[in-house]
Amino acid sequence: MSVRSPSWVPYLQVTPLSLVFLVFLVVPILTIVVVSFFDYDTTRLLPDFVLTNYEELLTSSITWRTYVQTLEFAAITWVCTLLIGFTVAYFLAFHIRSTTLQTVLFLICTIPFWTSNIIRMISWIPFLGRNGVLNTALQGAGIIDHPLEFLLFSDFAVVLAYVHLYTLFMVVPIFNSMVRIDRSLIEAALDAGASGRQILWNVIIPLCKPGIAIGSIFVVTIVMGDFVTVRLMSGGQSASVGLMMINAMSLLQYPAAAANAVVLLILVLMTVALMIRVVDIRKEL
Repeated sequence: MSVRSPSWVPYLQVTPLSLVFLVFLVVPILTIVVVSFFDYDTTRLLPDFVLTNYEELLTSSITWRTYVQTLEFAAITWVCTLLIGFTVAYFLAFHIRSTTLQTVLFLICTIPFWTSNIIRMISWIPFLGRNGVLNTALQGAGIIDHPLEFLLFSDFAVVLAYVHLYTLFMVVPIFNSMVRIDRSLIEAALDAGASGRQILWNVIIPLCKPGIAIGSIFVVTIVMGDFVTVRLMSGGQSASVGLMMINAMSLLQYPAAAANAVVLLILVLMTVALMIRVVDIRKEL
């Protein structure tokens, strides 16, 4: 005869995780929201309730241009990482039959993550520079007469670094979705006369939507909050919301930076909510 646990036992079990969630997520976010309404001068935070920080933020044309550029970075990076990540995951899941070889190739994909993001970004500078490896090779082959100026310290360099850094965040969840696909479904589609393109579009992609959504959430949220990549790879010629917040903090304008953080958080949450409405990622979790 089984003994029923007291009704309070489940609440006791979730208490440690709830405390961690409260201390390390809820409290910091509430602190940022409160500080965003503070006033400040050149040296002090002045506890108050003012809307000046939000008014200056939302009425500035520079702010709107920065948000648009950040969204552009996120959108372009998302498309590139999705195409590359889906292709790599498809190759690993459907063209590599050996589980051992799949594991080895997957580990090879993770090798770049064994080094710092900064090191990986810096490695592009001697490759993309005016007198770098790529320009030298193209000139030596007679393809170009003059070095390509857009390769480094440009929006192109920023997006390239993002794709390099975050493609694996798209590969992993998509690959995880693909290996769960029942191969009998593909065989049934083949028996029904479906072409490879029809199988990809009507069978594989719909079943990979949860993985695509999870990877998209990872990539978009990370890119929208990034500032190091933009600062390093653009040479100060591009801007992002994260970089704008760091600049405000360096000037001790913490309430302004907090207001910017709140707006960015709302934008990111709206983006994530839209993705969750389109795809039910609970199937993947």
